[in-house]
Amino acid sequence: MSGIKKLTGQTLWYGLPTIASRFLGYLMNMALPFFIDMPSKTADLVQVYTLIPFLNVLYAYGMETAYFRFSQTHDKQKLYNTLSLSMLTSSILFSIILLFCQDSIATATDLTHHRDFILWMIAIITIDNLNTLPFARLRQENRPRKYALARIMGIVVNIATVVFFMGIVPSVLAKNPDNFLNIIYNKELGIGYYLVGNLFGSLFTLLVLSKEIKQVRFTFDLSLWKEVMKYSYPLIIVGLGGMVNDVLSRLIYRHVVHLPEEQANHELGVFANIFRLALLITIMIQAFRMAAEPFFFNQSKSENAPATYARIMKFFVIVCCFMFLGIGLFLDVLQWFFLTFSSKQWVEGFLAIPILALGNIFLGIYYNLSIWYKLTNKNLYGAMITIAGAAITIVLNILLIPKFHYYGAAWATFACYFFMMISSYWLGKKHFPVPYPVRKISGYILFSVLAVVSHQLLVMQLNGNLLFSISLGLLMILSFVVVVGRLEKKEISTIPFLARLYKK
Repeated sequence: MSGIKKLTGQTLWYGLPTIASRFLGYLMNMALPFFIDMPSKTADLVQVYTLIPFLNVLYAYGMETAYFRFSQTHDKQKLYNTLSLSMLTSSILFSIILLFCQDSIATATDLTHHRDFILWMIAIITIDNLNTLPFARLRQENRPRKYALARIMGIVVNIATVVFFMGIVPSVLAKNPDNFLNIIYNKELGIGYYLVGNLFGSLFTLLVLSKEIKQVRFTFDLSLWKEVMKYSYPLIIVGLGGMVNDVLSRLIYRHVVHLPEEQANHELGVFANIFRLALLITIMIQAFRMAAEPFFFNQSKSENAPATYARIMKFFVIVCCFMFLGIGLFLDVLQWFFLTFSSKQWVEGFLAIPILALGNIFLGIYYNLSIWYKLTNKNLYGAMITIAGAAITIVLNILLIPKFHYYGAAWATFACYFFMMISSYWLGKKHFPVPYPVRKISGYILFSVLAVVSHQLLVMQLNGNLLFSISLGLLMILSFVVVVGRLEKKEISTIPFLARLYKK
């Protein structure tokens, strides 16, 4: 259990600031229904934040993972210098190309009414990618406090900017139109202040990381760079394919849904809201990955590495199941919240949320499984799995969205991540066997799914009685706690503060 305890500690250090920053950002995005009365008005912002992950993959081109991989065998400072200079040069080049192509991008993505959004987007991506390797260095050197400070301060500045320009300034100017704030406020930018806040947060993060950035020396090792690129170029395919699977449904929704423009914008805004609600699980997964990736590489030389990976997977799935239950069993509470404090239009398609959440659990399992091809330098396998998943995503979105709208997009995401998880597991058994407790993992997931489905059916029988829904949800979560407690008694009892539960 020592490996798991170490990873748990690292996940808390690296994960909590990630969870905090993501959750604060999540709450800010969740505030959209309260800033904006109509979902259709958020469609262009959704489109921009759908493009950003795609472009981030191109800007980063696998350098973060490569840094963790090669820091095990090469001089760390030389590696840091080489990769940092590579990313600085490529970021400038990519940004120039995007600036020249901004009109084409606006036309292709239906952003002709908000071309300025593209400029903000390019600036955000450029700054964020300059922060990538300094963050990776902090993680590799086990410096969680600095990491946490940079992450949280960036998002605080982001949120403060948005609240200031979208909440405080309009209120002040409505009472006093001649206020000096008129000088810095542009009413036409409107929802674009979300992007301005993002940019200010990224710039502040860059300032916090200035010491790490100043450590870069202008020395470039060409042979090392070639070696790194040979390792990392399949990760570009993996990353792009992963982004296709993650955001394609939102990127093409308006193009394939076959509805009038206003209605298509409305559905895209609603679906993006559904997607944000399901992302609670993804936030936890991202926090886990912050600690897990360097941990897995550091543990790879240990004789007990496969057994450690297997135990980590099991407890990872248990935590994901708890989060899935929290989302699925209290969906009625979330719906009541939106109906009480916002427009009823925002609760359309809420039943798609558990489908997306379960798909995200499969994605998290895939991330755990993917360590086999990263450790064995078989990244092309990862690229092939991701390309196949992307093909599934594209085909199913085109076929299902016109017929089933939100649910079609949700099932396409579910099918893609399920395929990727199964494919990676079977290939991993051949190339890097790990004794995963498949029966237990499958049982925990099945229990969670049956609990959510049963809950929904029983609540429907009572016409959505909220008190009954909450009570039944709590009872089912307690049942899952009991099941896990009994099946994992041997391992949980070795954890000091939990061992007391078994002594009573």
